[in-house]
Amino acid sequence: MAPFPGSGLAKGLAVTLRTMTRKTVTEQYPDVQPDLPPRTRGVIGLFEENCTVCMLCARECPDWCIYIDSHKETVPAAAPGGRERSRNVLDRFAIDFSLCMYCGICIEVCPFDALFWSPEFEYAETDIRDLTHERDKLRDWMWTVPAPPALDPAAEEPKEIAAARKTAEKLAAAQAEATPEPARSPKPAQSPEPAQEPPPAPSAESTPPAPPAPKPAPKPQEGDA
Repeated sequence: MAPFPGSGLAKGLAVTLRTMTRKTVTEQYPDVQPDLPPRTRGVIGLFEENCTVCMLCARECPDWCIYIDSHKETVPAAAPGGRERSRNVLDRFAIDFSLCMYCGICIEVCPFDALFWSPEFEYAETDIRDLTHERDKLRDWMWTVPAPPALDPAAEEPKEIAAARKTAEKLAAAQAEATPEPARSPKPAQSPEPAQEPPPAPSAESTPPAPPAPKPAPKPQEGDA
């Protein structure tokens, strides 16, 4: 059955009449800042001290928008007769946010927690070349990274903490077994206390004399009456 003419217009007007009396939910941005979740995918911050230049984030990025340059330095031996070691030193770490699709793979695959999500999203530029953030600007975004949420009290203990705790307990048990117990010195023999003698019986000389008996009162005579 074909709809009657004007049915679509009537449905549209019904929706308008039903919603026109409701409170508006439109936020007047930028006068009113949006209330974003703490883990919003806004921009990526770099914690440079944790980066070991493993290149894992750059290799796994599907857009190839991460650029890393580094060089190697020789570290002298820590002890005499030891072997010198080489380590990577970061020279450049940049992310081109004009190519980034915010998939978060680089943050997930980083084994040393050097990349973090920040909820900041106000970094639009008039020149597309300014959307390539170098490591200094990526480091500044770290100040906007929120603190991680608290752990669930009913959650299982993390594997890293459990392994460290077990290792510490084993070391403590091994040290307790290796430490000899101090020899206990024998207690000195206590001399028997002398038996207490009973107090001497009181003698007759030391006994005080008994008080004299009272004299009887004189009897009255017949002439006194």
